[in-house]
Amino acid sequence: MQIAAIQMVSTPSVEHNIERARTLVAQAAAQGAELVALPEYFCLMGRADRDKLGAAERLLQGPIQATLASMAREHGIWLVGGTLPLIPEDGPFERVRNSSLVFGPDGELAARYDKMHLFRFHDGERGYDEAATLEPGTAPAAFELRDRAGETWRVGLSVCYDLRFPELYRALMQPRPCDLLLVPSAFTYPTGQAHWELLLRARAVENQCYVLAPAQGGRHENGRRTWGHTLLADPWGEVLAQRADEGEGVVGGAIERARLEAVRGQLPALAHRVL
Repeated sequence: MQIAAIQMVSTPSVEHNIERARTLVAQAAAQGAELVALPEYFCLMGRADRDKLGAAERLLQGPIQATLASMAREHGIWLVGGTLPLIPEDGPFERVRNSSLVFGPDGELAARYDKMHLFRFHDGERGYDEAATLEPGTAPAAFELRDRAGETWRVGLSVCYDLRFPELYRALMQPRPCDLLLVPSAFTYPTGQAHWELLLRARAVENQCYVLAPAQGGRHENGRRTWGHTLLADPWGEVLAQRADEGEGVVGGAIERARLEAVRGQLPALAHRVL
């Protein structure tokens, strides 16, 4: 199955970001991708953290989700909406969920995952704390899709900082292993430079599955610089495709059942787990 990850440099304008996403998703679909994944915060990189609250939508309401559904339906693809801010279901809110929504080729919502691990970083000069505006999710999420050839694939969802917590991915390998793990991200430049590829390849190797990681990559209007380097890795940890520079673009490749079975058959590490 052909898949693709979108790299963006999102801005404080939701309308602008949606239009860029439309263009890039169309490009990926034209290249034959059946699953396309957008990066974390594809719809908004605000000037302040609390800008998320103003752009937040209720589940299955609002222009961001309507656009994702229409793009999936228009191109007949599985579309992973990076993340967008979702309002909690009950009562007034001071924080939102950072949610990854998956829409099927029919435009219907197929899966939802709320980011569980919230990033906090301080290097003595720069500081960032997601918990100020976000509340964490409470459960892992995976879904199954059937591609155009009739093959069924199990896909695990995660977001950015989740990448540092291998126990989440172990949980996603139950009740049966995922074939593909998705990691839409907005890694900071210093943490990405140090750990991005290392962690993605480790998750691929230890779970013996493909990993697709769409990313924010470049200098944003709010002053942030994100690492980018959107990539696709195979179950042996080999990088099949990667964007080497900053700026928006499409990174695509194929996932193959035979490759999964070969890696798991030659070194059946998943079957050797004790804990």
